Amino acid sequence: MRITSRAHAFFAVTMMGLGVLGVIQGHFTPTFAGVPESFPARQVLVYLSAGISFLAGLGLLWPRTALISARVLLGAFLLWLLAFRVPLLFRFPTNSGVWWATGDTAAMSAAAWVLFVWFAGEWDHRRLGFATGDKGLRIARVLYGFGLIPIGAAHFTFLARTVSLVPAWLPWHTAWAYFTGAAFIAAGLGVLTGVFARLAATLSAIEMGLFILLVWVPIDVMGRPTASDWAETVGSWVLMAAAWMVADSYRGARTP
Repeated sequence: MRITSRAHAFFAVTMMGLGVLGVIQGHFTPTFAGVPESFPARQVLVYLSAGISFLAGLGLLWPRTALISARVLLGAFLLWLLAFRVPLLFRFPTNSGVWWATGDTAAMSAAAWVLFVWFAGEWDHRRLGFATGDKGLRIARVLYGFGLIPIGAAHFTFLARTVSLVPAWLPWHTAWAYFTGAAFIAAGLGVLTGVFARLAATLSAIEMGLFILLVWVPIDVMGRPTASDWAETVGSWVLMAAAWMVADSYRGARTP
């Protein structure tokens, strides 16, 4: 067992950074948001989620702990998805923000699932065969594909916000807002259907990276960023790491 790729290392370090951020802030990071204010021991869950992020990220970098770390991270994301994201879809089925947040957690679950498949041992293959090998990778990619669609749709439902983020030096701001949203949706459909799936996943990672470089870096460094801007910066960074992991899962696979 070793660090399998740069995407693996980047994702692990990103998880560590997310954990440190959670501890410093003392509240949920964007990836682990959505917990009701009335939830028992909510503050304990804040530090638990931060601790899992940091320790699992660190563990992913060490041969002896990579598998258990992948298991823990996948379990945490899937639990978050089922406990705090999916129920909101039933309560607020027309709220695009809820769908976006669910897509975010689905994408993170997908990245963790890819690592779990890579590191799965004999026990995993014997007892959790449906979640390992090619079947496991397919599930991970389906999760990621579904996750991209509401992320792209949010560009349309929050059109004014998206347009406001397009760099001033670019022409046709509204057109860019539509284009970037459509690109995420197209990438999600590509991953789901397997049509140019590797290219779709790779381009989604590049698009996330360009968002950070062209939108969030200027705002955070030279502008007057709000708390929401910082949260979206972190969210974009984490999603970029997840996208890179999923794109990396196609290494060696035949694509159209």
